[in-house]
Amino acid sequence: MSPTECLLIERECERLVTAYCHYVDHGQARRIADLFTSDGVWTAPGVVTMTGTEELQKGLGEREARTDRRSRHVCNNLLLDVLDEDTAEGVVYLVLYRHDGGDDEKPAPVESPLMIGEYRDRFARTSEGWRFSRREVAVSFVRER
Repeated sequence: MSPTECLLIERECERLVTAYCHYVDHGQARRIADLFTSDGVWTAPGVVTMTGTEELQKGLGEREARTDRRSRHVCNNLLLDVLDEDTAEGVVYLVLYRHDGGDDEKPAPVESPLMIGEYRDRFARTSEGWRFSRREVAVSFVRER
């Protein structure tokens, strides 16, 4: 595989990471299911695991229905490894700001991030393009309530 091919794969996977954050933060969480393979897995160990398109649509649809929740998923320090022409894996730091309730027109109050952690991702090339095959949330810090 050429360096250019590797860069193109990295860029497509990076775009998935960014689209995920945008969709969940802008009331389109259900669209996230389309970013996964048909048997894709989203998991926050000890909290919830969703496997396959149907479970992802259901779980993310519930998030989308939370119109009182405002969030911003800030992801950076993305490190991707292209394993071959059809698979890649990566990790990206996550800082999550969230506020429940209030008016969407006014800035929400915030004291500190709700959570800091990382997403541990596996990516697969499909006939529709690159998709998450697995996304795992690993929490490093959490705000006490």
